[in-house]
Amino acid sequence: MKRILVAPLNWGLGHATRCIPLIRELQELGAEVLLASDGVALDLLRAEFPHLPSVELPSYRIRYDTPSMVWNIGRQLPRILWAMWQEHRVVERLTRQYSLSGVISDNRYGCFSRRANSVLITHQLYVRVPGLSWLVRPVIRFFLAQFDTIWVPDAAEPPGLSGELSHGAKTSWPKVHFIGILTRMEGYERSPEYDIAVVLSGPEPQRSILEQRLLEQAMFLSYKFIFIQGKTQAKNHHFVSPHVEVVSFLTSEELNNVLMSSRYLISRSGYSSIMDLAALGKKAILIPTPGQTEQEYLAHSLAERRFFLTQKQDALDIEQGLRAIEQTTGIPRDAYPTDAFRPVLKTWLDSL
Repeated sequence: MKRILVAPLNWGLGHATRCIPLIRELQELGAEVLLASDGVALDLLRAEFPHLPSVELPSYRIRYDTPSMVWNIGRQLPRILWAMWQEHRVVERLTRQYSLSGVISDNRYGCFSRRANSVLITHQLYVRVPGLSWLVRPVIRFFLAQFDTIWVPDAAEPPGLSGELSHGAKTSWPKVHFIGILTRMEGYERSPEYDIAVVLSGPEPQRSILEQRLLEQAMFLSYKFIFIQGKTQAKNHHFVSPHVEVVSFLTSEELNNVLMSSRYLISRSGYSSIMDLAALGKKAILIPTPGQTEQEYLAHSLAERRFFLTQKQDALDIEQGLRAIEQTTGIPRDAYPTDAFRPVLKTWLDSL
């Protein structure tokens, strides 16, 4: 039996959530799966797959304390590079210990092995760092070269959902395969229960700042809200007012049901959230994490295509947003198939 390591980045929950359909399919195909991550991402995977073995990887401990992407990453870069070196050593040890056939790393650039076929999942072939893209992109290409295959979770036809992040320059990218979107969500009909579902995620302290600002407005509006905090350490459920419900964490099935019974969604504009919205066919207000240029680009480009509405965190106005949201279309539910990755995964697994 083939053993596969699945290792998503702990940068909010998005990288872990989009690995869930891969893990499920690997099990369906008869593979043994070993999970590896850290922090809330590892907590989520353990909650979703309590029967699977898991290991903790060195943490990048990424924080977004200021609106400057260059400053946030630049001052943390030595720690990030050290964690990447450490995680590579751990993966090589795990490859020997478990006789791994393959490694699937979601944006963990150190999670590859010389002894096992290694795949990197990323939608950022062309990272956007204002003023530093010329320096960062060659570094990214160096790390991509360490992997046997690159899987881009998007449609091959531009602009896809990721736009210039993966369909940017006309550069030759060997080993790159577009595998279709990855999401644990699916669209179906369900009776309405909430007006607005707020899905919180991403690095601190910005996750908590956004939660507080949205709660302050929701308390004084007449709509029925549910806040999903994205805190995977423990499951708590309470009401802050008769019409504002707060839950710390939901399993995939629970979250899918809540989102399909909500009229509108409010979330970060992380790429995994956008893939979820494509599967759900819901209208949404997207709020980029301040200083996270990828999210700012995605929110802007999708708003230009009239799929979603976007607001800045420091200029939130839920009431105004809900008045304007009817001018958007959302992403048609069937525009991006959610199962296109399956033959790619099967072919890869059969080749090991």
